[in-house]
Amino acid sequence: MRNNEDLQKDVQSAIKWEPLLHAAEIGVMVKDGVVTLTGTVDSYAKKMEAENATKGVPGVNAIVEKIEVALGAHLRKDDTDIANEIMSSFKWNWQVPNNSIKVTVENSWVTLDGEVTWNYQREAANKAAGQEGVLGITNHIKLKSESKDMLEKEAVEQALARNWSIDMSEISVEVSANVVTLSGTVNSIYQKEQAERLAWNAPGVWAVNNQLVVEFAYSYMD
Repeated sequence: MRNNEDLQKDVQSAIKWEPLLHAAEIGVMVKDGVVTLTGTVDSYAKKMEAENATKGVPGVNAIVEKIEVALGAHLRKDDTDIANEIMSSFKWNWQVPNNSIKVTVENSWVTLDGEVTWNYQREAANKAAGQEGVLGITNHIKLKSESKDMLEKEAVEQALARNWSIDMSEISVEVSANVVTLSGTVNSIYQKEQAERLAWNAPGVWAVNNQLVVEFAYSYMD
């Protein structure tokens, strides 16, 4: 049977595998499937890399993220420079619609506002905003779908079933007007988020209610 120590080693290995990270920067504590990440990194990108690596580890039911971003003197940038770099990044990213997103930068913290048609556009904007010198991002971008078509439950189920990481035998899909509700169990946070991302991709989705529960056959006895 696997235990807290096994899960801790799995998470540490996943973090160590990421090219941006040094394992010594990130502390990992585990208690009954809840992983707490601590430490200090010098970029927002590293912070997100550590979190995303942890999400993909089977057995991680929840993440408490306490990683701090401390910019060295050589990495600090003026808020105006950060804003200009983000807007330039948006311009060259085909996934981010032109002139749809407002960027505000205050003390190296970025806030995104506006409306887009697809969830992947909102995610692309968030990723592009993670420029060097950014301490964190608050994403207030709203989704306003141009499609008025009613959602088809079967179409959402088929989209989930096509993905190698999703086990549809444990997932239930319900559709009401333009809202998708996902319920059931998955064995990692990555799968939970992947299922939600796929549901968002269906034309006409205005909201996704993700009620999936992360469960894994670990014995957390130390």
